[in-house]
Amino acid sequence: ISLDGSYLAEFLLEKGYEVHGILRRSSSFNTGRIEHLYHNPQTHTEGNMKLHYGDLTDSTCLVKIINEVKPTEIYNLGAQSHVKISFDLAEYTADVDGVGTLRLLDAIKTCGLTDTVKFYQASTSELYGKVQEIPQKETTPFYPRSPYGAAKLYAYWIVVNFREAYNLYAVNGILFNHESPRRGSNFVTRKISRSVAKIHLGQLQCFNLGNLDSMRDWGHAKDYVEAMWLMLQQKEPEDFVIATGEVHSVREFVERAFKHVGKTIVWEGKDEKEVGRCQETGEIHVRVDPKYYRPTEVVSYPVSLMFMYWQREIH
Repeated sequence: ISLDGSYLAEFLLEKGYEVHGILRRSSSFNTGRIEHLYHNPQTHTEGNMKLHYGDLTDSTCLVKIINEVKPTEIYNLGAQSHVKISFDLAEYTADVDGVGTLRLLDAIKTCGLTDTVKFYQASTSELYGKVQEIPQKETTPFYPRSPYGAAKLYAYWIVVNFREAYNLYAVNGILFNHESPRRGSNFVTRKISRSVAKIHLGQLQCFNLGNLDSMRDWGHAKDYVEAMWLMLQQKEPEDFVIATGEVHSVREFVERAFKHVGKTIVWEGKDEKEVGRCQETGEIHVRVDPKYYRPTEVVSYPVSLMFMYWQREIH
């Protein structure tokens, strides 16, 4: 279950929804982010929540689940979402993130639910890739620079196509970075927080990062799932950028993380030779490795704040 999926399930259950989720079959339990929502982790049904085994690569199962549940709202948060890994798993990423979205939309049509279902597609700021303007907004041209971004671009346009061709209430939420303690450990924010914790506990000496001055628009996943829901409550379907409108650097994130464990990081050197040294002990805790470099991500004041009256609560 994804980061966003866990918070969305909590949010919808609190609003009294009957929540159905799709769970990929695995040899080990992969429901850690939502196990607090039911008493027995070996069962996938509890109160108003039920999980169904399925996969975005399997059209038959999607039709079966949608026909059985007959949902009124569908949130497609399923994806292979790691940008770097998408270069190694390009075909799989395209199949799940791109064609998987088509399969889900086709299942809605096959089940005759285009007039009753509202569909939310989790889009991404990676659509902008090699940014054509700064800051980015809803009308900024797309220029994806990864298999993940390219797959999500197909998903974006197929959603628009179904909206216009079949009059389906279908929207794209172009989400910028959103984090939480449930974030996967291979993403930079969790890499930093976990590494700082290990250094504090004496389990690690130093860790590597990419561009320390990369600017990110970071929000909290709990706020962003509310924005997803709000997008499906509008009178007319419309695509929105979901972001805070504030940017912070990776460097700043590192400094704040170390501050929480009583360490002050001072920076020495330039470019690939730059290091982060602990002012109190003199030890080097951060080094730069070019293989982790990422493009700049900046967004303008989101239109979603004006049209949906959404605002973040967690800072």
